[in-house]
Amino acid sequence: MQWVDTHCHLQLDERDPVLLLERATEVGWVVVPGVDLESSKQAARLTAAHPGRVLATAGLHPHDAGKWAQQCAGLTELAPTAAAIGETGLDFYRNLSSRSDQIRVFRRHVGLALELGKPIVVHCRDAFAEVIDVIEDTSVGPQTVMHCWTAGPKWTRRYLDLGVMFSFAGPVAFETGDTVRLGAAQVPPERALVETDTPYLAPPPHRGQPNEPAWVALVGAALAQVWGLDTEEVARVTSDNAARVFLPPKGGEPESPPALRATYPNVAPLLGEEMAGRGDSGL
Repeated sequence: MQWVDTHCHLQLDERDPVLLLERATEVGWVVVPGVDLESSKQAARLTAAHPGRVLATAGLHPHDAGKWAQQCAGLTELAPTAAAIGETGLDFYRNLSSRSDQIRVFRRHVGLALELGKPIVVHCRDAFAEVIDVIEDTSVGPQTVMHCWTAGPKWTRRYLDLGVMFSFAGPVAFETGDTVRLGAAQVPPERALVETDTPYLAPPPHRGQPNEPAWVALVGAALAQVWGLDTEEVARVTSDNAARVFLPPKGGEPESPPALRATYPNVAPLLGEEMAGRGDSGL
C-alpha cells in the first residue's frame, strides 16, 4: 500500500528530511510546498536531491503577502519548473498581511498558474467566500487544490461546484473534527487528496508531536471510515488523484477524474448533519 503526501513542509522541519523520508516506507512520493522565495528554493533543492520522491512548489503564503514586491521576480523564475504554484490563498484569521495585499497576491498566483497551466495550492482560513470570488472570477477551479480542507458540508458543496480538489490533513482525524468529517463525507473519492502539512497538525495518536509524512496513512484511514471504504482503496484512489493533479502528461490542467462515485455507490454522507465540531489549521 502506497500513499502520496501532497503537502509536507520538509524544508521547514528541524529534522533531517532524509530520515523523515526513510521512515515513510508506505509513502511513494511527497509534495513540498514553498511559502516564500527561500523555502521555495529549498523545496527545489530537495527535489534535485530526491528525484522521483519529492516534488516542489513555488509560492508566497498569505501571511507574507506584503513581501510580494521583493519576491515576485524570484518566484516567477522558479515557477516553470515547479510542480505547482503556491502555497497561496487567503488567511483572514491571523491577518498577518493586509486583506487587500492577500487578495492581490492570490490573484497574481492564479494568473501565474493559468499562464503556465499548473495546479495551484490554496490556503483558506476564515475566507471561504472571498476565495470563491477569486476562483469563480478566474475559472481556475479545475486547477485548484484546497490545502488542509476543514470546512463543513455547506462550504464543501459550494467548492465542489467549482471543480476543485480537496486535500485532507490531520483535522479529519481529530476528536474535534466532526465538522471536517461531515464536509469530507460530501467529497467523492476522486476529488480527494491526503496530506500531513508536516511538521504541523499531527493526527491522533501523535497530537502535540511534530508531524511527518509517514503519518499520512492515519489521515487516509480517517477518510476510509468516513466513506465506508477499505484503507487500501483510499490509498490507491488518492494516490491516483495526486498523480493526475501533480504529474499531468505534458503539463497543463489536471485530467477529468473517472466516475468513481458510480463504482462506489455506498460513498455518501455517513455522518448525521446534527453533529457539530470544529477543525484546526496549520500553515
